[in-house]
Amino acid sequence: MLTIDATRFRRDFGRFQDEAQRAPVKVTSRGRVVGAFLSAHDFDHFERLKRRERQVHAAGDIPDDLIEAIEKAEYLLPGG
Repeated sequence: MLTIDATRFRRDFGRFQDEAQRAPVKVTSRGRVVGAFLSAHDFDHFERLKRRERQVHAAGDIPDDLIEAIEKAEYLLPGG
């Protein structure tokens, strides 16, 4: 994932809009993450995951697409 300073993000928004089509763009300010820019596809995926955030499933009843999303998820260390 590309990480970019907020000032540069504002200045070169068009470029990072294109970059977001390939992968999310993490935006920082003074070394802290302040946001991320996602493609429409990534945002739709985020929305689906957000809706499922509070769903509870018995282990044997987890839908295949949810298992696939879990398997593809990446753990990010704080500050990384």
